[in-house]
Amino acid sequence: MKKYNIVDLFAGCGGLLDGFLQTGKYSEVASVEWLKPQVNTLINRLETKWGIEDAKQRVLHFDIQREKELYAGWENDEKYGSSKGLDHFVTEAGEVDVIIGGPPCQAYSLAGRVRDEHNMKNDYRNYLFEHYLNVVNRYQPNLFVFENVPGMLSSTPDGTPITELIREGFASIGYEIVDDINKYALINVSEYGVPQNRKRVILVGINKKYNSNINIQDTLKNFYEQTLSNEKIDKQVTLKDAIGDLPPCNPIFDENKRKNKISHETPICGVSWHRPRYHNLRDMKIFEMLAEDLHSGKCEFTNSKKLSELYEKEVGSKSPIHRYHVLRPDMPGTTIIAHLYKDGLRYIHYDPNQARSITVREAARIQSFDDEFDFIGSQGHAYQMIGNAVPPQFAKCLGSAIERLMVTITQEEVVLS
Repeated sequence: MKKYNIVDLFAGCGGLLDGFLQTGKYSEVASVEWLKPQVNTLINRLETKWGIEDAKQRVLHFDIQREKELYAGWENDEKYGSSKGLDHFVTEAGEVDVIIGGPPCQAYSLAGRVRDEHNMKNDYRNYLFEHYLNVVNRYQPNLFVFENVPGMLSSTPDGTPITELIREGFASIGYEIVDDINKYALINVSEYGVPQNRKRVILVGINKKYNSNINIQDTLKNFYEQTLSNEKIDKQVTLKDAIGDLPPCNPIFDENKRKNKISHETPICGVSWHRPRYHNLRDMKIFEMLAEDLHSGKCEFTNSKKLSELYEKEVGSKSPIHRYHVLRPDMPGTTIIAHLYKDGLRYIHYDPNQARSITVREAARIQSFDDEFDFIGSQGHAYQMIGNAVPPQFAKCLGSAIERLMVTITQEEVVLS
């Protein structure tokens, strides 16, 4: 059975790649990521789950903006060590069939633009897609998968919609994406078995070398409306479905253990990375009250105004957005974001007896990572990489659909050549 060679850019801890590999249809050529905890986590997963013995070499710990070295290799870099470079692994593989990945999304996110006084117009991350584009241009895969947040649909860093810059950029190197991104490419992963309402833009670009064989726009629209949609599940997975069987993690009230935060004295609740994070006593009392309010059915604190008033009363300062949110057990969870590493106020566990925010393992399950997926680094690193990841369950559905799309476009070429 043919496996397609895949390169993963801006790989993070590997959620997108992991889903593709779960299909059994792909072989990893190389991955590129510049953050060390993510690199270590991805290497560990590739070695322990997928048996890739040379994962330490295939996962390139490097800054994608340093393109010349990225391709040709580098030696004894103070931060990034040494590597043979991306060209070496591509040449070794023979070709690249698919390139996947998505540049860091903070510069495109609506929340990021609200917090930044310049609306993030000066953020270098707005233009990291150009480096993704350059890698695609160099290796000319049959197609690419570009993932990002819905905020990119309204991002205009230089006055031009970022979607137009992306469309024009890929067109200039011989790739075509769907003409109506808003209609076709905005996906809610909860429809694909992920216990979380999480919308993402999934851009699939087809190499125009197939232009004489197929109508690329028709093929792309069929991909979104039929091939990918066929992967949808009939019933959404709820939060309780995802985390309800995990053992309770009671809050830490002993002051000495609370100060140790995640030391070895802190109880671990039977599953890796399933331990309560540090919360102050004020927050734990609020968590208990809000979870009980929901559990009892009173629901006095289920609107933004009441929650904002509560925050102002308890904390003594106003906030433009409400800070507290109890996760609803009977529906998919709210979007897991990287901000979770700073605090968990918007990810309060629904059980009032536990009076806490979600653990790393609960966040991972809501993102559809299996319990064997280990995160290498601190608790903060784990929350951050989970929040930035593509849910592997959705990635598996996407990978299956992409494999069928690959068969469609390559068979057309064989038949007509």
